[in-house]
Amino acid sequence: MTDLVTFGETMLRLSPPGHERVEDATQFESRAAGPESNTAIAAEKLGATATWMSKLPDSPLGRRVVGELRRHGIETDVVWSERGRQGTLYMEHAGPPRGTNVIYDRENSAVTDCTVDQLDTETIENARAFYTTGVTPALSETLRKTTVDLLKVAHNAGTTTAMDLNYRSKLWSPEEARETLTKFFPAIDVFVTAARDAEVVLGYHDQDANKIAHNLASKYDFKTVVVTKGDLGAIAWHDNVIHDHGAYESETVNPLGAGDALTGAFLARRMAGDDVGRALEYGAATAAITRTLPGDAATVTQKEVEDVIGDKIKRISR
Repeated sequence: MTDLVTFGETMLRLSPPGHERVEDATQFESRAAGPESNTAIAAEKLGATATWMSKLPDSPLGRRVVGELRRHGIETDVVWSERGRQGTLYMEHAGPPRGTNVIYDRENSAVTDCTVDQLDTETIENARAFYTTGVTPALSETLRKTTVDLLKVAHNAGTTTAMDLNYRSKLWSPEEARETLTKFFPAIDVFVTAARDAEVVLGYHDQDANKIAHNLASKYDFKTVVVTKGDLGAIAWHDNVIHDHGAYESETVNPLGAGDALTGAFLARRMAGDDVGRALEYGAATAAITRTLPGDAATVTQKEVEDVIGDKIKRISR
């Protein structure tokens, strides 16, 4: 039995060194990257057992993804396909005015035709929580139905359901995302969103994070709502109470993955029995450490996270 099951695509992230452009690069760093697997890794590092579920091509690239995720300590429950391809993304790191740029190459990836009957749904039924993101149903019509079906499986089994809106403008429009994702909301217990995504997709303009959380909980009857605020931290709404936590100071080596780290740590600590405020504290600290790492995964320890919370991190550890 696993505590947390996540479902979604994990790609290979290929990054040229330094601030090079893809078109000029002669070498690339390769890492696995996907919001659902990132979340599973963070949850495992903070004390939960976690399983990532997906579909991959039975190829060296697909096996490369699984190998990396397993090295992070999570279980993988994969449907191996002889068709489809391994999704990839290319990421160019740069400061202003260029900014970091993500280039997707994931069309017709193996996961896009994954259906619920191909998956071991008993794993979800026996788990304490099931998690996915708004990225997954953006990838294909098939995955929209699969996401609905998996949420129904979890909901009917009494498994806590969680979703991050996780809007990607390169995958679909705000209108298409809103029309699709709001249909999932009745089956969601814990809803996570960046404040900017709530504004762009759900129309919560000129509202602070507290008001966004209250309005989401009231309209969609979520049990818990987490709203992230970037450099300003995050808030969590639960039982009509707002818990607010600022961001811990950190050097941002890589901005991707920090939100997933916060969510994974938050879910893990809630399952461990922590109250919402304490779980959010763990989430904020885990996100801060993850921002200092070159990869998307939260390569952290629970003690390290607790040292950040207790302000015990030193510039040099001897």
